[in-house]
Amino acid sequence: MVDGWEATAVPGVARRSLAAHADPRGSFTELWRESWTEPLGAPPFRQANVSRSLAGVLRGMHLHDRQDDLWIVLEGRAFVATVDLREMIAGTAAAPIGGAFELGPGSAVYIPRGVAHGFLAIDAIALAYLVTAEYDGTDEHGFAWDDRLAGVPWPTTDVTISDRDRALAGLAAAVNDARQRSGHSVAR
Repeated sequence: MVDGWEATAVPGVARRSLAAHADPRGSFTELWRESWTEPLGAPPFRQANVSRSLAGVLRGMHLHDRQDDLWIVLEGRAFVATVDLREMIAGTAAAPIGGAFELGPGSAVYIPRGVAHGFLAIDAIALAYLVTAEYDGTDEHGFAWDDRLAGVPWPTTDVTISDRDRALAGLAAAVNDARQRSGHSVAR
């Protein structure tokens, strides 16, 4: 793909390994450089966060209209799922394009807006993530993590999820809602 990024099954979603430089005192790892994400077409990042999850916690499936994400695994392992809804929202595709992979410490994934995303913490995990828009709550959307239309091959259904994620509607409803937000005609 581009400068150290590896393409995934979902167009625009890319992952990379981060180099840890170790010596007897410990290690140093660069998490992000602007020059790494510029070739991907990423807008400038505006906020950085750290999420910690216990093993078995599933967060997702989340979707943003105005925000790209860069996830960096600091500790633990995650099963990551991405589902590209951009063509469905535009009305040019009938089904999503999905991809899933494992990330561990020292790896990162770039997720563009319009691509739903979630992860299952395989181990207790610390995830740093940079976003291209400051949080205000109006760009938080998603669909049920286990919706069959998404086709995510989750390794287990024995998960812990938030009440918010448990209440998310199906993928078809999320696509229709996104069409309304974007001004595309809504399928009836």
